[in-house]
Amino acid sequence: MSDRLLFLGPPGAGKGTQAQLLAAERNLLHLSTGELLRAEVQAGTELGAEAQAVMTRGELVSDALVLAIVRARLLNHDGGWLLDGFPRNLAQAKALSQLLEELQQPIEHVVLLHLDDGILLQRLLSRGRDDDNEEVIRNRLEVYREQTAPLIALYRQLGLIREVEAEGAVEVVAGRVSQLVGQPL
Repeated sequence: MSDRLLFLGPPGAGKGTQAQLLAAERNLLHLSTGELLRAEVQAGTELGAEAQAVMTRGELVSDALVLAIVRARLLNHDGGWLLDGFPRNLAQAKALSQLLEELQQPIEHVVLLHLDDGILLQRLLSRGRDDDNEEVIRNRLEVYREQTAPLIALYRQLGLIREVEAEGAVEVVAGRVSQLVGQPL
């Protein structure tokens, strides 16, 4: 059984939903970077104040700040965890690897959600967001692939990748994910 997981997949594949379901099922600490940043700001922590200042300026929060928040959450946590939304590129993956090695909490599985582009496009368009049109979505998928391909290659080389077909009802995909991460490497 895997206690330390990383979720990867394109926008619209259901990473957040599947991560929440698996974290609840397995009693794992769910570390979604967006939620972590919002929680730190809301809690009024020093890291939260730093994140708020950066976001107020309309800038992206630095990798170092995200890593500091992840470190703070994992430092005294002795159970399993699931990281969702980070790392997004190779530099972040290397920094995360160093942090996890220091904490003696290496990633055990990387769950890669697969979904056909046509279905991704349909899902994302059906959300009805103002900024979601076909051109924007296709560009977002291309950016994801460019940034994530090296990550996938790295984790595949390390023997950590577990691929899951993300098409179907939420519960069906959740069953696939749960079964997959319950198997030994």
